[in-house]
Amino acid sequence: MFIYLNALFVGLLILANILGVKLFSVGGYVLPAAVIVYVITYLITDVIGEVYGKEAAKKTVQAGFFTQVIALLFIFVAIQLPAAPFFQSQAEFETILGGSFRVMLASLISYVASQNFDVFIFHRLKKKHGEKKLWLRNNLSTMSSQLIDTIVFITIAFAGTMPTAALSGMIATQYVFKFLVAAIDTPIAYLLVNAAKKDKQKIQLAESMK
Repeated sequence: MFIYLNALFVGLLILANILGVKLFSVGGYVLPAAVIVYVITYLITDVIGEVYGKEAAKKTVQAGFFTQVIALLFIFVAIQLPAAPFFQSQAEFETILGGSFRVMLASLISYVASQNFDVFIFHRLKKKHGEKKLWLRNNLSTMSSQLIDTIVFITIAFAGTMPTAALSGMIATQYVFKFLVAAIDTPIAYLLVNAAKKDKQKIQLAESMK
């Protein structure tokens, strides 16, 4: 199951970068569509860390970073390729996949800062509580790292382009949404951890019988 969790993690990261250009409104509050995907990545690293250890979680975060960089490079190359004469959507293609360098940079910096902090806090609490209180380390690590991610990303991506009040409002709105998602994903964390532990035990049993 470890490989599937890693594949899901990386896939959601790439998907979040693509969905980030879409903005949606709920009750007058504007959010990027990426938030509905990106928040799940913290759940995955928590599950990986709980079952496979801190180093495995750190390697997953590192793999996600390098995959994002490679994806951005290939997207840049694809945009620069000369469009076929009958391809009439070059401008739309660039708008959807291109983004801006500042937003991309903000995304990578916030990713590195928040995901590594998530792993750090999660395992600091795991060292203290052992196998108990998964719900506590899952929520505290995710909620605190999401705050870092939101502040760092929005500040780097939009500071100077809008009034400070609007910037603060955007940070607050996004964090409240992420906070609520983090609060309700605990049952999913327990389900995934139990499934991953059973899979890990099967693999260990199969290897011991060789």
